[in-house]
Amino acid sequence: MSDVPVRPSRRSPIVGRFMPEEVALASRNSGMPLEALRYDVTPAGLHYLLIHFDIPASDAATWALSIGGEVDRPRTLSLQEIRAMPSRTARVTLECAGNGRGQMSPRYPSMPWMEEGVSTAEWTGTPLAPLLRSAGIRSGAGEIVFRGTDRGVDRGTEHDYARSLSIPEAMREDISLVYAMNGQPLLPQHGAPLRLVVPGWYGMASVKWLAAIEAVNTPFDGIQQAHSYHFRSNAGETGVPCTVMRVNSLMAPPGIPDFYTRTRIVPAGRVALAGRAWSGGGVPIVRVEFSVDGVWRDADLAPAQGNWSWRGWTCEWEASAGEHELACRATDAQGAVQPEAPVWDVTGFGNNAIQRVRVSVR
Repeated sequence: MSDVPVRPSRRSPIVGRFMPEEVALASRNSGMPLEALRYDVTPAGLHYLLIHFDIPASDAATWALSIGGEVDRPRTLSLQEIRAMPSRTARVTLECAGNGRGQMSPRYPSMPWMEEGVSTAEWTGTPLAPLLRSAGIRSGAGEIVFRGTDRGVDRGTEHDYARSLSIPEAMREDISLVYAMNGQPLLPQHGAPLRLVVPGWYGMASVKWLAAIEAVNTPFDGIQQAHSYHFRSNAGETGVPCTVMRVNSLMAPPGIPDFYTRTRIVPAGRVALAGRAWSGGGVPIVRVEFSVDGVWRDADLAPAQGNWSWRGWTCEWEASAGEHELACRATDAQGAVQPEAPVWDVTGFGNNAIQRVRVSVR
C-alpha cells in the first residue's frame, strides 16, 4: 500500500455517549492521574501515554538508527554508539495535542482525553543537532523526517508513524535523541530503546521507537504530518499545523473523590491547593489565577524549573459548607491566557480551556 493516499477520509464528529472504539482507546492508552501533579517530575509509571498503533518489539542490543536522504555522509548508528556520545538531561513537559478532546461537543472520535494527557519527565540522551551537522545536510534539503517502527492503518492507509521538522527547527540545540527517562532506561511504552524529544511542542512531534532520520528536499506528506495534527475550525479546510503547546494549567483536585462522579469532598476550613502551569515554545508562565464560584484571585508561583518544564503554583482557600466550583487559569509571558470555554476544533486539538472542579464542602 502506498504511504500517502489522496484525500484520506476523516471520521465524522459525534455527540453523546462515548463509542466502544473510544472506550477501547482509553483502555489501552492512559492519562496522568491529576493527583500526580504533586510531583515536580512525573514517575514513569504515571506519565501519560498515547500509542497510535502497537508497541513494537525492540532489542537494544541490535537496534540501529539510520541517518540518510539528502546528506553527504549517511550512516547507521547502534544504541551503544549513541550512548557513547555527549549526553544531557532535560526536564520537559509533554502534552498530547488532543488533550481535552473529550470535553468538546461535537467531538472527533479518537482518544477521548479529558485533561490528563500531560506529564513532565527528565529525559536523557544526546543532542540531535551535532548528528545532523556531522551528516552534512545538503543545501536542497528542507525538512528532516523522523520514522518510528510502530506501524498500522489510519484513515485507510498503512504506514509507519513518522513526523518531520523544518531544518531550522530540527537544528535547535534543545532537541535530543533520548534513551533514558527519570534516570532509568526507557520503558517499552515510552519508546524504548530510542525516541525523539522536542521540547515545547505537543507530544506528536516526539517520535517514539525512532529507527530512521531522513533529510528530504520536498515537504513531507505522511499521514501524521500532512493530514493529521492540524487545527481546523471547519471540516475540509487545510488548517494550521499543531506545533507549540498552548498555555494551560491544572490543579490537583482537593479532598477525596466520589468514585463515580469524581466530585471532590472536602471538610470545611482552610484547604491548601496546588497545581501546575505550562506553555509552549519555551515561553515562561508569569501568572496563575484561582477562582471559587467565579471569583478570581492570584495564586503563588513556585520557582521556574527551566525553559521546558511546567511551573508549580499554590493557593489557600477558606472552604465554607456547600457546593462550589473551583477553577484555575494561567497567563504566559507573551500575554496568552486560557479561554473560559473550549475553542471547538474539528479533530479536537488544542483544548486549553480552564479546568473546573466540582467540590462538596462538608
